[in-house]
Amino acid sequence: MSIIFQSKSHQTHSHQMKVIETIGELRQRRRQLAAPVGFVPTMGYLHEGHLALIRRARAENLSLVVSIFVNPAQFGPQEDFSSYPRDPQRDLAMLAAEQTDIVFTPSVAEMYPPGFNSWVEVGQVTERLEEASRPGHFRGVATVVAKLFDIVQPTRAYFGQKDAQQTIVVKKMVADLAMDLEIVTVPTVREPDGLAVSSRNAYLNPEERPAAAVLYRSLCLARQLWAQGEKDAAHICQQMTALIQKEPRATIDYVSIADPETLEELEVVKPPALASLAVKIGKARLIDNVVLE
Repeated sequence: MSIIFQSKSHQTHSHQMKVIETIGELRQRRRQLAAPVGFVPTMGYLHEGHLALIRRARAENLSLVVSIFVNPAQFGPQEDFSSYPRDPQRDLAMLAAEQTDIVFTPSVAEMYPPGFNSWVEVGQVTERLEEASRPGHFRGVATVVAKLFDIVQPTRAYFGQKDAQQTIVVKKMVADLAMDLEIVTVPTVREPDGLAVSSRNAYLNPEERPAAAVLYRSLCLARQLWAQGEKDAAHICQQMTALIQKEPRATIDYVSIADPETLEELEVVKPPALASLAVKIGKARLIDNVVLE
């Protein structure tokens, strides 16, 4: 079943956006799209970060496909799959306004039919940082992204720098499996106080929201120390940790300075280096990063 959204563009003609729920119909429609095709995979609950990806994809391609799928395989048993924020009607209205050609909104059963048991494992880069807190997370990400790439057959796919490790994992998978598409990384979109825009920010209550700015402040401190000539990664991490610990609502998951391709921790900071962290504030587990270059 596909639904057609009409949105009036600035020109006189109206733009038709098709909402498609099945793999079979998507493959049929895909054949009619003009190349190049830009693709933005999302879990919905769209915000300015997603819109930055979508606008870049729209500008650089003749056709635009966006998927909305909250992927159960990338959530751990204790994680927030059932409570993850969702607002499909608002998402579709936003996508129509951005002149999206096709929105793919498969059900869990469509993506993981009974008996589904094939997984994509990207070694090494998935075994660091997020994996300690979220075991199996990147197996779920790599599998769903590989499947979406196969269904959509995009020319280019767009990912946000905020999820740095995810982007590294996807790039490695594409290179290793010789997938025929380009991965484009789009800079992180931030709130005025520096907090990276994220769907999980919705979990922050009004008292916790200002506390969340400490993530970016500590990343700016890392950048400042490095710019002043500090090359000892452990020392920079200690300073970041001390700054975050001054915020009583914050609980550190990890603070890292790593090689941006292998994610191996660095002892000596040599550019480019990825300074990244995960911090819990209330119910929200937030991640962020900056590249030291």
